[in-house]
Amino acid sequence: MRKAFEQFLIKEGYKEYTPSGHPSTVYDYIKRIDTICEWEHTDWTGLAEKVAVLLPEYEEGGRKAHLGAKSHNAVRSALRCFKRFVSTK
Repeated sequence: MRKAFEQFLIKEGYKEYTPSGHPSTVYDYIKRIDTICEWEHTDWTGLAEKVAVLLPEYEEGGRKAHLGAKSHNAVRSALRCFKRFVSTK
């Protein structure tokens, strides 16, 4: 599922590398989903099954909003992209 998410992000136009050659948004979002899986004590498949329920918890006003806001909302953004990815499956 991780590789399919990577391909989804690339197809959506997210950057793989910065101009200086460092990993960019695609790989950052993959790491963010790994982190969310750790927080939720699940794997990618388990997260996919409950992403629609979990996303509001990470959004502003949700009980995990402080986690969603980390790194200038990158956690929240990654989870939103993951939800879009899951909905295409």
